[in-house]
Amino acid sequence: MSRFIEVVEVGPRDGLQNEKVALTPAQRVEFIHRLEAAGARRIETVSFVNPARVPQMAGAEEVCAALPAEPKRSRIGLVLNMRGWDRAVSTGCDEANVVVCATDAFGIRNQGADTRAQMDTLAAIAGRRATEGGPRLSVTFSVAFGCPFEGEVDPARVVDLVREAAGLPLDEIALADTIGVADPWAVRRLVESCRAVMGEQKLRLHFHDTRNTGLANAFAGVEAGVDVLDASCGGLGGCPFAPNATGNIGTEDLVYMLERAGFSTGYDLPALIATTGWICGLLGKTPTAAVTRAGLFPLPA
Repeated sequence: MSRFIEVVEVGPRDGLQNEKVALTPAQRVEFIHRLEAAGARRIETVSFVNPARVPQMAGAEEVCAALPAEPKRSRIGLVLNMRGWDRAVSTGCDEANVVVCATDAFGIRNQGADTRAQMDTLAAIAGRRATEGGPRLSVTFSVAFGCPFEGEVDPARVVDLVREAAGLPLDEIALADTIGVADPWAVRRLVESCRAVMGEQKLRLHFHDTRNTGLANAFAGVEAGVDVLDASCGGLGGCPFAPNATGNIGTEDLVYMLERAGFSTGYDLPALIATTGWICGLLGKTPTAAVTRAGLFPLPA
């Protein structure tokens, strides 16, 4: 197989936002540089949120200033509101990813607004970008497969949100299993339903491994035709506003699975493993990514 799967590295943002140890902007910049040296070309680098609520993401402007634009690299900033969009524009961020919660309960606890208000904000940001310019724009629908407060999420609700978003000038639409409750069959069904109502935008998938189904869900997404997947170095991550949140699928685990099957990702697995060791050393924790713990195969000569 020569099919290329784009693995978006989310460690510097989603991977760090729930850690007890808050790294300095300089340490986060070094993390990003190490990931890029390991092959990452598209990275979630910062979150333009209130640092009082998420202190681990303080200093977004400082991180962006240390990452001047480079060809074939894209640094993504998370945006929740118009203030976040303005900050993304002012830093010259390559991409802005707006998060919309698929349920009202999660939206109110996570962002202080229900789903309708968040969709209105997304439309307003897309309108501003269309008239004033700005970075590439995407939306991620969080808790698309299940909510810690409302339980099961009706797939039809997610499809309706995707249909509405597809009518906006966006570059990409993502579905996130924020609390790790999806199964491969649900992933395939929702991907197929969403692609049926989308336009030319790419579809991206974001999985957490809370219940040990993350890689299986990624496999189902690839089988359903998705070419863009999120992952986090070492399996770091978790939402600060989701009870019992655990990490994303590990980048090295996803890359190992894909490349073992013959797909192309552009990553250097030994460099990824070394980066996981470095970042987990700073955080004082053991990586959850299985490939880092078990090692490569075939074994080096």
